[in-house]
Amino acid sequence: MFQISNFTNNDDIRVLDSAGPFTVIEYLRDLSVMPNNAAAAYFCNAMNVRKRQVVCDLSKARVTVQSGAMQWMVGNVKAVTGIKGVGDFFGKAVRGKVTGESAIKPEYTGDGVMVLEPTYKHLLLLNLEDWNGSVVLDDGLFLACDSSIRQKAVMRSNFSSAVAGNEGLFNLGLSGNGVVCLESVCPKEELVEITLQDDVLKVDGNMAIAWSGSLDFTVERSGKSLIGSAASGEGLVNVYRGTGKVLLAPVSD
Repeated sequence: MFQISNFTNNDDIRVLDSAGPFTVIEYLRDLSVMPNNAAAAYFCNAMNVRKRQVVCDLSKARVTVQSGAMQWMVGNVKAVTGIKGVGDFFGKAVRGKVTGESAIKPEYTGDGVMVLEPTYKHLLLLNLEDWNGSVVLDDGLFLACDSSIRQKAVMRSNFSSAVAGNEGLFNLGLSGNGVVCLESVCPKEELVEITLQDDVLKVDGNMAIAWSGSLDFTVERSGKSLIGSAASGEGLVNVYRGTGKVLLAPVSD
């Protein structure tokens, strides 16, 4: 048996969101400051620059996290590699290489509690049920997910996206049922959600942080011709075509 006190019930901590095994908390003030950094801490708080953490309740589901993300855990918690053999290791190593993610993401099981490292980034919880069971992520956003969710490398619809669209040729795709936790430079309140029904979204720049796996992603000229693209001043744009959703950040990382 264990008991955790002065943590999520601390009056300096508030719960931002909760879904599946994950709870996102935020520290309202940084009380561990010294005179030489008190001014910086004051203005950070005023500008919503605050530490945030993810608390994982493993009694609700097994959790897979980015390598090195665990800070502390208590109770019956076991860490496993999630590797089922040589072929599985090779496949995950290749996927990690092409997507820029860690090759091995540890899985944690049991009925205890695990807390991830604090971050100043914004933590977003996505339920794959809201994405028709499949989502593709921009590079570097994945933090954790329900271990039942399947991961794979999703290849671009055309090779030009890797060269001209400021995107990699592959991205991390997640499918199944469960909740995914992302690290974002933008808070949830500022994200723009676009829902497409057999339609097209064109974005100038790397602004999409997540999109439905059902959408085709390509990089195309903004105009019908090279001259038209040059005249518009836009050149090439990222195009998401089909039926699904796209999350847009108003600022790029």
